[in-house]
Amino acid sequence: MTPIEIERKFLISYPNIELLKAKYKCDVKDIIQTYLKSPKGTTRRVRKITCNNKTEYIFTQKQRISSLSCYEDETVISISEYNDLLNSADETKSPVIKTRYAIQYNDHILEIDVYDFWTDFATLEIELKSEDEPFEIPDIINVIKEVSDDKRFKNTNLAANHVFDPLN
Repeated sequence: MTPIEIERKFLISYPNIELLKAKYKCDVKDIIQTYLKSPKGTTRRVRKITCNNKTEYIFTQKQRISSLSCYEDETVISISEYNDLLNSADETKSPVIKTRYAIQYNDHILEIDVYDFWTDFATLEIELKSEDEPFEIPDIINVIKEVSDDKRFKNTNLAANHVFDPLN
């Protein structure tokens, strides 16, 4: 059975990275995310993730269930499999380059993604066990608005057209 991913996503002000690192144990990952040609209703991507001078390659396939939930199947792959899959990259989308800062806050991992195309904004994702699970966000993170239902903020759409005013 394919695992279900449930997450909420928020547009936030560009975070104070040094304060985050000082206040919380912060895992930092540099991610290059490339979307692949996919059948309708399915999203396929590969990621090159570098953390602490170690690089890992991940293949992911998703099928959306709701704006908050999707079936997600992730597999660690070799560098040669990664390079082979890049041959089926979707030419209509640019790779998404981001740095992810993951912090533990109460019972959740908060993932803050800082993108190379925004200097004032970032996104925050929280994975949940259910769509109505309660959670908290620390005060040092300025939430502008929830964007879980806004398709423009899905990474696949950021890859297609990441030049838009996130406040409108």
